[in-house]
Amino acid sequence: MSVHRKVVSLEQLLELRAEAQRRGRSVVHCHGCFDIVHPGHIHHLEYARSLGDMLIVSVSADPHVNKGVNRPLIPDDLRARSLAALECVDAVYLNDHPTAVELLEQLRPDVFVKGREYEKSVDPRFMRERSAVESAGGRVVFTGGEVVYSSTALIHAMETTARFDDEKLRRLIERHELSPARLASMVDGFAGMKVVVVGDYILDRYHFCEALGIAGEAPVMSLRSVRRSEYDGGAGVIARHLAGLGCRPTLVSLWAEDDLSAAAEHRLKEAGVELRGLSTRRSTVVKERYLVEESKVMRVEEGAPVPMDSRQQRQFVETLLEATGDAAAVIFADFGYGCVSEALIEASFPVLRAAGKFIAADVSGAQASLLKFKGADLLTPTEREARGAIGDTTSGLGAVVAELMRRCESREAMITLGRQGLIAYERPAVMGDDGRLVSEYVPAMCERGIDPLGCGDALLATATAVRASGGSLAAAALLGAYAAAVEVSRVGNVPITLRDLEPWLLDQPNVRQDLRIAV
Repeated sequence: MSVHRKVVSLEQLLELRAEAQRRGRSVVHCHGCFDIVHPGHIHHLEYARSLGDMLIVSVSADPHVNKGVNRPLIPDDLRARSLAALECVDAVYLNDHPTAVELLEQLRPDVFVKGREYEKSVDPRFMRERSAVESAGGRVVFTGGEVVYSSTALIHAMETTARFDDEKLRRLIERHELSPARLASMVDGFAGMKVVVVGDYILDRYHFCEALGIAGEAPVMSLRSVRRSEYDGGAGVIARHLAGLGCRPTLVSLWAEDDLSAAAEHRLKEAGVELRGLSTRRSTVVKERYLVEESKVMRVEEGAPVPMDSRQQRQFVETLLEATGDAAAVIFADFGYGCVSEALIEASFPVLRAAGKFIAADVSGAQASLLKFKGADLLTPTEREARGAIGDTTSGLGAVVAELMRRCESREAMITLGRQGLIAYERPAVMGDDGRLVSEYVPAMCERGIDPLGCGDALLATATAVRASGGSLAAAALLGAYAAAVEVSRVGNVPITLRDLEPWLLDQPNVRQDLRIAV
């Protein structure tokens, strides 16, 4: 039988099972990811085939493989076809459920074969599978470990997964029908759309230095300042990203009555950002970064958190709600300097939710907490921030995000993973028994990052603009990841513009080639 004919639908699979029963033939079933088919898999499957007359193998679909951000390495249809090419396999089924329980209940195999590592497993997912088999009169058999290989170890041993990332990106685009024309239409929807950004303004100052060596009086590095550059940072650059994308942003923040704040307000207004807020800060928050070539050697922060009193808090809430009257979305960016307080969230979120505003939120720094954003539609933290928020450093990322979204009552989250890209999570309309979220992995689109400062801000601004204009979460993750790739390819907090997105929109299929040109 040909490979294509051996990959069957559920209806065909159940017909095969019924035919086997009529003929008195025993059916053996194996289930797994089978990312890279290796000698251990071959031994496992050949042993399983020896236990009966027909071997059926079910393969976990891509969304249900929970083995890390780069997994599965091979798309599900190719994994199924690889197994179908094996002589010992009679039929292959692509299983679109988190576990094999549903399939086992319908298939009712005579024998269900698992690896030796499951023999003493108390994992509730496997226990439900085992119960489904045994309650139907079948038995569970465990293979030996004579030939031990690991798909995970093999993948980690590879020098690069760039080619696989290209394939994953192509399939993501095809699966969600994100053609250049469709994405361009979404971007056109940014024009004139009002988005309010709430958060601390920060001035990012870069000192470009020359290394002179070790100072004579003490074992410290000696630097000579060559030049310096200043960039709008914090919530300021998020607003500038939105302006560059064609939106109509309003920045609500706490301002200082000093020259730095006056200059920042002038730059922001010139860039098309409307400014609101209160003048309660004594001085502008400044983050000084010292660089030698492209490497940062030190960061110095000037400015401390300045909490608002009750009167100022009421004024700030009123200012925010007034600014959001005709806005499509509101972004809360907490950098820990007193602008985004729990009192502000508690007072504004119910009003914004009732008005149907799309709410996105993110944090930066140890002083900020994700958990106060209860009711936000979209969260965009790093993996470290997500784990830190719920105090869980050991569980799988999917479980961590599910708990974070449960506590925050959020519908969507994008977890950034640095060089590994990001994973977009969405709470399905009906949660399964295992509580799993629907996820999409988007690989990093820049092969060499120069400066990670501002990548999360570019992602947050772009993703929010896409979602607020009616685009899907997958489209938001895709364009947001590309915006982050552009941002990481240059030094400093430089605002994203529509022109930066053109290489993607004009010739999307040649993804890697375009990115090399763009960055």
